[in-house]
Amino acid sequence: MGIMEIIGVAGSVSLLAGWRLYLCIFATGLAMRLDALPLPEHLAALDVLASPWVMGAAALAAIAEFLADKVMWLDSIWDAAHTFVRPVGGALLALAIIDPADPATQVIAFLLGGGASFAAHAGKAQARGVVNASPEPVSNIAVSTAEDVATVGLLYLAYEFPLIAAGIAIVLLALTVWLLLLARRIIGRLFGQRKPPPPG
Repeated sequence: MGIMEIIGVAGSVSLLAGWRLYLCIFATGLAMRLDALPLPEHLAALDVLASPWVMGAAALAAIAEFLADKVMWLDSIWDAAHTFVRPVGGALLALAIIDPADPATQVIAFLLGGGASFAAHAGKAQARGVVNASPEPVSNIAVSTAEDVATVGLLYLAYEFPLIAAGIAIVLLALTVWLLLLARRIIGRLFGQRKPPPPG
């Protein structure tokens, strides 16, 4: 596995952890236990994710996140509580993917992984805040379900096809930036409409 593929996998997993950290941990561990996810030898450090204890804890947390993420405003509270958890988790996942024999690369992976997770988390949190402000509660469930499906699908692609993992990471980063810009624009319009009319 080349350095670009490794960085691509690390970047993809880190970004996805910013959306669904516990689902990333559980899905990866489950796929490893079922031998459905043929990880390269280089990624043997991720074997800890297949531990029954780690998978059990991740499954419980993923279920709690799945339910909380479908409830209007509770999802924003959950996101706020995970502002520090997701970036650290994404950074640690990226750290596990990078070759431990290269400390300099690991430091870079840890910093970039944490940054990628935080960017994805920020984009998700802002976008969900906008969705929560809309009058239709079904939108919240639809967006959350789309995030669940996208996380599982993109996680599978990142590990199964490492050659396109870097492309996945770039697409996710572009989507995150787009969500941040869209959320800022919508929030600006909402607050702009609520300004009182000028006197006179």
